[in-house]
Amino acid sequence: MSYRIEADDLTSPDVLGLLNYHLDEVHGWSPTCKVHALPPERLREADIAFFAARDGETLAAIGALKELNGTRGELKSMRAAPEYRGKGAGEAILRHLIAEARNRGYNWLGLETGRPDNFIPAKRLYKKYGFSECPAFADYVSDEYSMCMEKHL
Repeated sequence: MSYRIEADDLTSPDVLGLLNYHLDEVHGWSPTCKVHALPPERLREADIAFFAARDGETLAAIGALKELNGTRGELKSMRAAPEYRGKGAGEAILRHLIAEARNRGYNWLGLETGRPDNFIPAKRLYKKYGFSECPAFADYVSDEYSMCMEKHL
């Protein structure tokens, strides 16, 4: 399946709906103090580039790239729409974010994800694209709910 991926301003109802679905789901899987997903207003700030993948006019996935410094970035808010799970939408947005990081000259890309079983599909996808577990970075703390992963570009 082919997806059209473009920068998004987080104002359309479908994008906000998928982001809210993501936030609700991760809050159901982890204690609130361990949820590091960002709300729309934070994802609109200048240090974050937000993207939407579409199948025609239908939203298939979302994801964001946060600049940590001039050489390092972080993946945020990666989520495929439920009806697009297993159809390559998450993979397409991940490939796009990795390419965007390389285009910006980053040499390192990190992410934080959950440890519980609900996060296994996400971790499997990240590992497929060369991410591996790493020590906690930024303000994250690795524990039974949270882990960090990295990819050297």
